[in-house]
Amino acid sequence: MSQLAKLSLIKIRDLLQTKEVSVQEVLTACLDQIQTTEPQIAALLYQHTEKAKTQAQCLDAQGPNPQKPLWGVPITIADNINTADIPTTSGSKMLETFVPLQDAHCVAKLKNAGAIILGKTNVDELGLGASTENSAFTISKNPWNPAHVPGGSCGGSAASVASGQCFASIGIDTTGSLRQPASFCGLVGFKASYGRVSRHGLMACASSLDQAGPMTRTVADTALILEVMAGHDPQDTTSCQTSVPNFIHGLNENSLQGLRLGLPAEYWQDLSSEVDMVCRKVLDLAQSLGAELVPLSLPHTPYVDAVATILTAAEASSNLARLDGVRYGYRYQQTQDLNDLYTYSRSKGLGMEVMRTVLLGTHVLSSTNYEPYYNQAARIRRLIQQDFIHAWTSCDLICAPTCPTTAPLLHASNKPHQAIGLTAAVNLAGLPGLTLPVGLGEESTLPIGLQLMGPYLEEGIVLRTAATLEQHLPSLQFPFA
Repeated sequence: MSQLAKLSLIKIRDLLQTKEVSVQEVLTACLDQIQTTEPQIAALLYQHTEKAKTQAQCLDAQGPNPQKPLWGVPITIADNINTADIPTTSGSKMLETFVPLQDAHCVAKLKNAGAIILGKTNVDELGLGASTENSAFTISKNPWNPAHVPGGSCGGSAASVASGQCFASIGIDTTGSLRQPASFCGLVGFKASYGRVSRHGLMACASSLDQAGPMTRTVADTALILEVMAGHDPQDTTSCQTSVPNFIHGLNENSLQGLRLGLPAEYWQDLSSEVDMVCRKVLDLAQSLGAELVPLSLPHTPYVDAVATILTAAEASSNLARLDGVRYGYRYQQTQDLNDLYTYSRSKGLGMEVMRTVLLGTHVLSSTNYEPYYNQAARIRRLIQQDFIHAWTSCDLICAPTCPTTAPLLHASNKPHQAIGLTAAVNLAGLPGLTLPVGLGEESTLPIGLQLMGPYLEEGIVLRTAATLEQHLPSLQFPFA
């Protein structure tokens, strides 16, 4: 395999800008890696090969453009983010033939920055799942060990980057569905503050939780991608109008002197021994670099899983009502009346996980259950937000494992990877969260991620802290062929 596919996005960008390599050479390295790894890991649903080759030829003919920070860099996009003229199915038979007319706002910004969209990655159907086993089309595998899941819902994106098929991938984080697969596959995964990145063009699962973000191999790569994607979008009423900082600035700091790292007791319980051991070694490292470790409590953490499940189901039930087989989507033909059309189109076009979630959401939104379930969950969500607001009075960042275990086996009967208690709180509170690869488990030899959570719109301190830790951690040797 070409050594180019092993490099970071920042390194590839620099080589392209100085013309040490051509765009076509970089693209060929990625395509060769796709040909080698795709039969085994099934990360991609659609490849945009011919268009990418044409774009690479045009870029080489024009020459490097220093005004485009991603000039010539191949990336992939999760299949629940709209891409013009490329099928966008969200992993569902219901949308198997859907081709958007325009790009999502974040995709348009990436294209304007010079990125080459290489393909669409596999996702759990309509973003509902935690292992990428719920896609209607294929099951993705973890490149570190194909017998294990890559995580989900954006497991295809994580597998694509970790196997060298591209230099970054964009996914959607609803309750950890970007950070969890990044952790399982040894990547940096970042969910920005709610509103920092436009939601226009995302296939909404839970609108008040979803946020698009990058998966990359280094913190600097993530900072660059985020800087390109972020910014106000008048088409998105949830988009904040705050100016976008220079996220790369300060990433080379070599000390954490004066940083207060909060350690919630609730997040450091019920961990596997290898996750606990590896993450606590990183805490020792942080302390040696000058950070102060501050014990604290987020008392409403035990309710996070239930609150996130109820709110996700309720919002998904509402959002997915438009997939009825009438206006667009899969339509069952052998029907007698309108009721049959709705019933059979949805039951045959949607998978079991989606139907289970929709039924739960419809139940909690019914007139008799709205108050005891949905309203109560919304109230507890506010208490979870207040836990964080109180925590910031005693610490600058909160630190915890991303997942309680490493990536489980495919088809695991107990499904421990579906627990969202460690990742969903920042979605409920609208805060930035980053997972940093910090080592491999001694028993599983699979990646382990450590999560950093920061105050609202304080992505800069999260990225700087992660970059400082990254400098002092051994680099993972990705399982490239």
